[in-house]
Amino acid sequence: MVDNAPWLIVGLGNPGPRYAGNRHNVGYMVVDLLAKRVGATFGRHRKALAEVAEARLGFGADAPRLVLAKPLSYMNLSGGPVVGLAQFYKVPPEQIVAVHDELDIPYGQLRLKFGGGEGGHNGLRSMSGSLSTKDYVRVRFGIGRPPGRQDPADFVLNDFSSAERKELEFLVDRAADAVEAVVVKGLAPAQQIYHTA
Repeated sequence: MVDNAPWLIVGLGNPGPRYAGNRHNVGYMVVDLLAKRVGATFGRHRKALAEVAEARLGFGADAPRLVLAKPLSYMNLSGGPVVGLAQFYKVPPEQIVAVHDELDIPYGQLRLKFGGGEGGHNGLRSMSGSLSTKDYVRVRFGIGRPPGRQDPADFVLNDFSSAERKELEFLVDRAADAVEAVVVKGLAPAQQIYHTA
């Protein structure tokens, strides 16, 4: 961890109202909630194609600084805005957290990890390529596999089902808690909390 460097929390998604309720946009939903919790407002960044909100997580001069970000490029081009923000705020890769949907995890489950593969996720692939490393934190929000023969690409670009939406607010809240735990407690303690459920 680099002294004085903020944590860059990136919610992956696609910009615009057409995509707002999509499974692929759960990363946006989580960072929106984090901003609401800390009383921060998103604004267009002057150097990177992203909306950002800056805040501290807690009170006092030693409270961790957060840069909450929603890239305004489409998902498969997320890396450009992320690397632009990382350079602007001088954030090392190990203090970048990508919040994203994950097909290979059952709906509503969370998995936290550092580094590793992208599992076919275009947003992560773009981030890893632009950052020239896979060594950043991922908060993986399970959306499950598509039913029947539905194409995964169509599935992620559909809105959550009515049954899923009944739990979605609680699950997004829990994912925001997990991000805060990574920042405050560290990855391993956060994994112990959120991998048990």
